[in-house]
Amino acid sequence: MKKQPLRVGFDLDGVLLYNPARIVRPLIIFFKRLFLKKEINRFHYPKTRIQKFFWFFLHKSSIFIAPGLNDIKKLVKEKKISAYIITARYEFLKDDFYHWLDKIEAKKYFTGYYFNNNNEQPHIFKARKIKELRLDLFIEDNWDIVNYLSKKTDTKIYWIYNLLDRNIKYKFKYSSLQQVVSTIKKNLLQVL
Repeated sequence: MKKQPLRVGFDLDGVLLYNPARIVRPLIIFFKRLFLKKEINRFHYPKTRIQKFFWFFLHKSSIFIAPGLNDIKKLVKEKKISAYIITARYEFLKDDFYHWLDKIEAKKYFTGYYFNNNNEQPHIFKARKIKELRLDLFIEDNWDIVNYLSKKTDTKIYWIYNLLDRNIKYKFKYSSLQQVVSTIKKNLLQVL
């Protein structure tokens, strides 16, 4: 009996795309707790033109493809994994999302790619897609989303942490996409 490929999902910004702006996440959480008294497990949806411009600008900080993508493509070609992209990018970022899909040749290598076109809360959108796709593994860079998904899905969640979050304890914690891909390759070898 032939073993099915591992079903692996990838976030876009901060995982497949290197995004140095993600380092501010802990600072934003601190600000929300201290000054805004906001519910931490809710993400802001930009409504005004200025907010959307700022959000667009923030996502433009995804400046290049993260090292490790070519290894993912190779694993797909070898039929060892089926790869999916699940990003919480809101609907108004659709054009930039498709721009990056073209740049990374997503249609050629990824079984599916999904963005948050109904503007759901990001953690809820990702949990729903992970369950629908019956993923074995999902790679995420946002600690709040990792924490939520690890409790709300049966999927193994790998976390790519940033410098300011490095002291958070978590079993599947990695410094880069390249390190995650190396772990996936080792795990695949152990299964054979």
